[in-house]
Amino acid sequence: MSPCWRPTASFDALRLRAALNTRIRSFFAGRAVTEVETPVMSVAGNTEPNIASFSLEFSGRTDGAPRTRWLRTSPEYPLKRLLAAGFGDCYELGRVFRDGEAGGRHNPEFTMLEWYRVGWDHRRLVGETATLVNAALALVGREASLVEIAYRDLYHEQLGIDPMTASDEQLRNALGDIIIDPAGLTRDDWLDLLMTHRLQPEFADDRMLAIHDWPATQAALARLRTDTDGVQVAERFELYLGPLELANGYHELADAVEQGARFDRDLQRREQRGEGAGGDMLPPRDEHLLAGLQAGLPDCAGVALGVDRLMMAMLGTDRIADVLAFDFFRA
Repeated sequence: MSPCWRPTASFDALRLRAALNTRIRSFFAGRAVTEVETPVMSVAGNTEPNIASFSLEFSGRTDGAPRTRWLRTSPEYPLKRLLAAGFGDCYELGRVFRDGEAGGRHNPEFTMLEWYRVGWDHRRLVGETATLVNAALALVGREASLVEIAYRDLYHEQLGIDPMTASDEQLRNALGDIIIDPAGLTRDDWLDLLMTHRLQPEFADDRMLAIHDWPATQAALARLRTDTDGVQVAERFELYLGPLELANGYHELADAVEQGARFDRDLQRREQRGEGAGGDMLPPRDEHLLAGLQAGLPDCAGVALGVDRLMMAMLGTDRIADVLAFDFFRA
C-alpha cells in the first residue's frame, strides 16, 4: 500500500511546532504586541514580479465587487491598514500562499509570522527578531550569536566589489567559475545570484547574520535613505541563520503616492515579461492599502518570518516536508 496517506513530518516535529507556536504567542504577550487575524482572500493581489499569487472565483453575492479574489502571499497589507487606523503594535501567525513554489525548501502554502512595531526603524527591529529566533532555538537547546552588517560592506568584504557602483560585468565576473546564462538578467538578478551562490553558502551555521540597508532598487515596501556619500539605500534587512534566510524586515514606506508608483512599476515589469496576455489577469493594486497610507501610516517597522524555515533550522533539515504534517505532494 502506498504511504502517501501518512504524514511527512514526524510526530516529534509536529509537537515541536505546537511548542513553537506557544513560545511565539508568549513572546509577544510579554511585549504587549496583540495577535490579530486578517483576511486570507482579498480583491487585491501582490504585484511583486517575483511572487506569484493564487486566484479563485467567488460564486456568491459581491455587491458589484470583483468575483476574482486573491489568496494572500503575506498579511502585510491588512496589518498596515490596522496600523493606519490606530490599532498599534500587532502580529499575525497564519497560513500564506504562493503559486509555483513546491520542492525541497518550498511549499505553496506555508506559515508566516509577521509583526509591526510603531515608532521603530528596521535596525531596532533586528534585535527583537534575533531575540525571538533565540527563544525558538532554546526549545531544542541551541543558541546563535547575532552579527549585523550593511549589504554594501558584506559584498565589499567578501567579494571585493561595491554592489552599489560595480558594473554588470564586474558583478558577473565576481561569480567566478559559476556559469549563468546572462540572457534577460538585470543588475539586481546578478546581485541576487552573488548572494545565493557565493555568499549564503559561507554563512556560519551557529550565527545569525542581519544584512541591512539594501540597494534602492530592491526596496519593495521599505523607505529610502540617502547615505553620506550620496548613494540611496533601502531601509530593510534580511536575517539569516546559517545559509537559511528566515526573515525580511522594513522601515515601512508611508508615502501613498510612492507606494502606488511602485505597484505600477511592478505591473509594468510583469507586462514586459508577457504576463496579462491571453486572458491572464495581473494582480490588482491594493487600493485599500493605498487609502490607509493616504490617511496616515505611523512611523513603524515590520518583519515577516518564515515559521517553517525556522522549524527547519531548529531540526537541522533542509526538507520542508520534515516540518509539515502533509506537504504539497501529500495534501
